[in-house]
Amino acid sequence: MSLLVQKVNHPEDLDKVFAIRKVVFVDEQNCPPELEWEHEDESTHFLATQNGKPCGACRWRKTENGYKLERFAVLKEFRGQGVGRALIAEALSDLPPDAHYVYLNSQLNAMSLYAKFGFVAEGEQFEEAGIQHFKMVKKI
Repeated sequence: MSLLVQKVNHPEDLDKVFAIRKVVFVDEQNCPPELEWEHEDESTHFLATQNGKPCGACRWRKTENGYKLERFAVLKEFRGQGVGRALIAEALSDLPPDAHYVYLNSQLNAMSLYAKFGFVAEGEQFEEAGIQHFKMVKKI
């Protein structure tokens, strides 16, 4: 089984990223589409494929606070196979050397996965797009 995560450089690959996010966030989790599509141009996107089939996506972007990892999505039939771990590892390794403050907003069921990469919950639980989250910050 070959799992590959690559930075997206072509429009057709970006379409695959958006298609995965639509299935996971808009269809499965009922996120409002207008909340799902924002900051695309300023983000660096990643596409995971398994045996050539698109199966996961994520992105990072620079914000006024630091570097934010976001929009981690893995298609249902590929979950539990290390796709999320591979996406996180690739996104982190792609960050510039000056990325001293790295953070994300984690859905509750994903917190243990991010914790494996050194992310620690900070602050109060909050709701985003109807789903409970915690902000998590990577301890360098």
